[in-house]
Amino acid sequence: MKYSQSISVVVPIYNDQEVIAELHRRLKPVLEEITSHYELILVDDGSRDNSWNEMLAVRQTNPNIRAVRLSRNFGQQSAIAAGLSLANNDLVVLMDSDLQDRPEDIPTLIDALLADRQASMAIAQWEQRQDSRFKLAVSRLFQTVSNSITEIHTVPRLGIFRVMHKSVVDELRNFPEKTATTVSLLYYIGSKYVPVPLKRDARFAGKSGYNLHKMLALTFARIFSFSMFPIRMVTYLGGFLCIGSMLAALILVIYKLTGNVVTGWTSTMVLLLFLFGLNFAFLGILGEYVGRIFLETKQRPKFMIGEIV
Repeated sequence: MKYSQSISVVVPIYNDQEVIAELHRRLKPVLEEITSHYELILVDDGSRDNSWNEMLAVRQTNPNIRAVRLSRNFGQQSAIAAGLSLANNDLVVLMDSDLQDRPEDIPTLIDALLADRQASMAIAQWEQRQDSRFKLAVSRLFQTVSNSITEIHTVPRLGIFRVMHKSVVDELRNFPEKTATTVSLLYYIGSKYVPVPLKRDARFAGKSGYNLHKMLALTFARIFSFSMFPIRMVTYLGGFLCIGSMLAALILVIYKLTGNVVTGWTSTMVLLLFLFGLNFAFLGILGEYVGRIFLETKQRPKFMIGEIV
């Protein structure tokens, strides 16, 4: 065997019935070649297609597979958290199910991790991605915003595909947050990581489940979980508007005293609408923080496992 360490591979699954058999066909020889002890943890995140039965079918051919079904759809990040909570081997691999992350690159990531004794993670850094221009643009914007206003700073073009020491997964269990994404918490822990240049293939089958709504949800999750910038921006802007309003009021009083009354219904309405719009924006930002506090205080689990085979 190439490595003496045992390996856990965590793969979240959602409506990927066409991919599961091929994923297993490519993963199995790679893992059997590099280690004598591995487990493949497939987590079905409440799929609506035949993914669960496909997982059970490959499980019958490989006893090293743990098929996990969540009680409902909790989202990819929660499915990742569920899989990591079950991973007990020395090295933990995290990858997508659509085969854009190539199983054959797992040894490359492991080699990079073991070569740097101070690193706890080796993460794929995409040299080339077979994604739409829109998705690439959103990804770049997300990374720029994250580095600019949050506590998480990463190098460009990092993916989910990574290998970690088990110590990182153990540390992650000390963060029971529900509203922060699992991948963001892996960065927040502060473990040193090694970016590994890799190519990202096109999807093997099906369509990506990441639409604009989900991309924005991930962006907001990182911003409001790891940054006070929005609330501080509201404070600064509110103070600026307060000073501006007082100056405007002083000018109007002076005009009134000098007899030069300024009339203008349109300008007044525009000002009122502008201020009301800002107030609603402020309330929305405050609501995001309050809502996340509300969700955290209820202490509901981030995921619920319905079945493990």
